Amino acid sequence: MHTVAVLALDRVIPFDLSTPLEVFDRVRLPDGRRPYQVRVCAVTPQVQARGFVITAPWGLEGLADADTVIVPGRAEGAPPPAEEALEALRQAAARGTRIASLCVGALDLAATGLLDGLPATTHWLAAPELARRHPQIEVRPDVLYVDNGQFLTSAGASAGIDLCLHMIRCDWGSAVAASAARLAVTPLEREGGQVQFIVHAQPPVPRGSALEPVLSWMEEHLSEGLTLELLAQCAGMSPRTFSRRFREQTGATPLQWLLRARVRRAQLLLESTDHTVDRIADQAGFGSPTAFRERFKRVVGTSPQSYRAAFRGREQT
Repeated sequence: MHTVAVLALDRVIPFDLSTPLEVFDRVRLPDGRRPYQVRVCAVTPQVQARGFVITAPWGLEGLADADTVIVPGRAEGAPPPAEEALEALRQAAARGTRIASLCVGALDLAATGLLDGLPATTHWLAAPELARRHPQIEVRPDVLYVDNGQFLTSAGASAGIDLCLHMIRCDWGSAVAASAARLAVTPLEREGGQVQFIVHAQPPVPRGSALEPVLSWMEEHLSEGLTLELLAQCAGMSPRTFSRRFREQTGATPLQWLLRARVRRAQLLLESTDHTVDRIADQAGFGSPTAFRERFKRVVGTSPQSYRAAFRGREQT
């Protein structure tokens, strides 16, 4: 039987803690056998979770014979992980144990040094912090999970379910994983990465800069055919000078800025109107519905139709 040890550190996020417990414990093989046993391990017998206290049946010795160790995320402001917990993870890695983190658990796993030199992901809100603390890690904020073989990381919340299902598929095949996905009432594979859940803010308009009036004008005329020559003329510059100053002040070319602004406009229209995709393509300033669909999927990570299905009518913040 495959043993999955879930490491509960102080201020563990309950959702992340329960995800592997629920997903792995419900797996059944075609003959009805349970292929996994799941245990919760901790540094101390009691662990503070968000809003309550849990009692862990296992100490760190529970990691010693585990086949998989999972590190759930912890709440913002949690203290640094105990050094004995980090060392237990390093020892497990030295034995060849598969180790996975869920959501911001990547920050604790990264503290062991085991992710150095590898690609990894985490919740998109925590991705900049992971990159800042651990520049040796190639942070990929736009994917649901990263599988490096022995070390795996997932994005936020429900992406932890995706990663658990992925590990089940690696262990027992697609049929068993598909059955587990049905029990979890989730698809075995989701379209797009977590980039589709990121709020794409309008490209920044540097306040007080010489380009501010032009950038504001661009936002108001996204549906029109804007050319470099026209924009440079509005700014009272030559196209070459305009392009250079634009990049200096925004960090992007005029075309890159314009395309992102148009995608954001399309996101808002998809969320708030019943307009057809073709009409939204025109309203957002794309030359054709085909060009719109290709650009939207490249930037957002999913199709306009799928985005609308996921976000239509959601409360805006």
